[in-house]
Amino acid sequence: MRIDDIRPGVAMIVFNEQNEVLLQKRGDVGLWGLPSGHVERGETVEEAAIREMKEETNLEVEIVRLIGVYSEPESQVFVYPDQRAVHFVTVCFLAKVVGGKLKGDGEETIDATYFPTDALPQQLLTMHPQWLSDALANKEAAFIR
Repeated sequence: MRIDDIRPGVAMIVFNEQNEVLLQKRGDVGLWGLPSGHVERGETVEEAAIREMKEETNLEVEIVRLIGVYSEPESQVFVYPDQRAVHFVTVCFLAKVVGGKLKGDGEETIDATYFPTDALPQQLLTMHPQWLSDALANKEAAFIR
């Protein structure tokens, strides 16, 4: 398996009052997934998660708890349209909305909406169902995969 880079990443799982999960349709690959992104130099994973949610969905969130840390290459290597293969070490959080109005930014996020957890879209990023499954397991301890 070819890997060009390794990057720290964050992902956020947000449920609404109907227990539906927030997904974004990504502009880069046209697939649905949990809001996620990169940690930038000088910021914590929590700061990155809050910033990415605001940038991609216009929502302000608070971190509720850590769901897991994911690093297995089988699911964490992502090949971009330009064929660059990036191995992500992703910290996944459960978050709650505390402000903002849901809307995609038109670039990174071409759509954002809530889906019932038993009726997710077919065009879903490969690693995201595991993160959602771990969130729904409602375990206190974080998963390490």
